[in-house]
Amino acid sequence: MSIGGPFFIDDNVHNEGCYNRIQMRIQSFPPILGSEPKILVLGSMPGRRSLEMHQYYAHPRNLFWPIMGIICNAGPGLAYLERLAVLQKTGIALWDVLQACERDGSLDGNIQTESEVANNLPDLLDTYPSIQAIGFNGGKAWMTFRRLVQPILKAKVRENLEFIPLPSTSPANAGISFDKKLNRWQMILHYLKA
Repeated sequence: MSIGGPFFIDDNVHNEGCYNRIQMRIQSFPPILGSEPKILVLGSMPGRRSLEMHQYYAHPRNLFWPIMGIICNAGPGLAYLERLAVLQKTGIALWDVLQACERDGSLDGNIQTESEVANNLPDLLDTYPSIQAIGFNGGKAWMTFRRLVQPILKAKVRENLEFIPLPSTSPANAGISFDKKLNRWQMILHYLKA
């Protein structure tokens, strides 16, 4: 049964003490792509706030948009669609490794591994040979890509891509300072100048 947007109720209801927890099957968004993207930034799966707002990185404490503001002037001061247009013009594409999964809440650690279904990244990479690198927004995106997608990529595609694990911009990754995250994320500038 659909309950608005990308949420679907699974019939798998768990009784935990004095309340029932419903296991949610969630789906990611379509990719954000310009005509010739140079770098693809992959998250794992949008968080609850992003899914509710139908926007990538919508949580107000997520540092993705402030970092994009410094890297390419696509900061949170712009309206969402304007930010996407700046990313596209700059050569940055957005998507998620996962097309669907079951997860309680927003934390990557709550994603049920056996429920993970990957997006069709091999076809996207075949369609957009201009993509030179993939930046992974957090460890879960990187690990899931290596497990579900990398083994099925064509050898030529794998050889022509640079894989860049990046620190998560999620508010849950508060142990790394903004400056350290920004410093690492600025690695993608190399591909935007090419």
